[in-house]
Amino acid sequence: MRLLVSLALHASLASGLLTTPGLSARALVGTSPTRLPHPRRAQPAMQLMLPAEGFEGAVSAGAKKAANSASKIFALGIMSGAHIGFGAFLMLSVGGCSPALAAANPGLQKIVLGAFGLPFGLMMTLVTGAELFTGNTALVTAALIEGKVKASELVKSWAASYAGNFVGSLALASLVFAGGTLATAASPVATATLKTSLSFKQAFVRGILCNWLVCMGVYMASMAKDLPGKMVAIWFPISAFVALSLEHSVANMFIIPLGIMSGAAVTWKAFLLKNLIPVTLGNIVGGAGAVAAAYSYAYGKLGK
Repeated sequence: MRLLVSLALHASLASGLLTTPGLSARALVGTSPTRLPHPRRAQPAMQLMLPAEGFEGAVSAGAKKAANSASKIFALGIMSGAHIGFGAFLMLSVGGCSPALAAANPGLQKIVLGAFGLPFGLMMTLVTGAELFTGNTALVTAALIEGKVKASELVKSWAASYAGNFVGSLALASLVFAGGTLATAASPVATATLKTSLSFKQAFVRGILCNWLVCMGVYMASMAKDLPGKMVAIWFPISAFVALSLEHSVANMFIIPLGIMSGAAVTWKAFLLKNLIPVTLGNIVGGAGAVAAAYSYAYGKLGK
């Protein structure tokens, strides 16, 4: 009797389990393990701001730069002058010391001249937060146009960064000359002579075109959220302006004094009047007009 009751009980339990919704016989015998649904993968974050957001970020960066004290801007300007000087030093040491390549393939020599040097100088400046006058003509100007800074703060930023850039560039040129690493190279002398042989108009226009590209590099780098993105944003426009024989005032603060120290038949007066002044004015137009004002019209107050 007990055996019959036990068999009936087992049959009843088995029948109930099999009729339970969603429970199959295969689940009872354990032939197929339960599979959990795959978790949804998180979408990777964008590493580049959208254009309108990027403009707002550039304006914010310009406002922060303008808020610094003149002494801090000057000190950071010295650092940036040295950074750009190191870039020009490498440029003269590699592409500038390739006369055979320049004779056989001048286009390729210009690419080498641009690719190895000034891009890494600007990268050091942007990554470390140093103050570069030419970049400030775009960023701080954009902040002024958008009403984030005062005109007096713009003047402070430009003047202090320019003075610091000059001191840093000249100091590094003195160290490079004392080190003698380019003592037998013709590139510093030839480059200084060539740069001071331009007419005022030529130097001015080349300054506009140069800082248009430089500030595009600075502007695009401010939109990148990681270091590789910043490097790409910097490399293309900076290497391009060098290859295109354009004129950058801060780079020339290193190149021409080094050429003068190395024996170029160039006076300090010629350096100032025939290159630095017209190139600086052109750099201001390129940064403030072609970049700051242009993108304010596209995404800021000038377009409203």
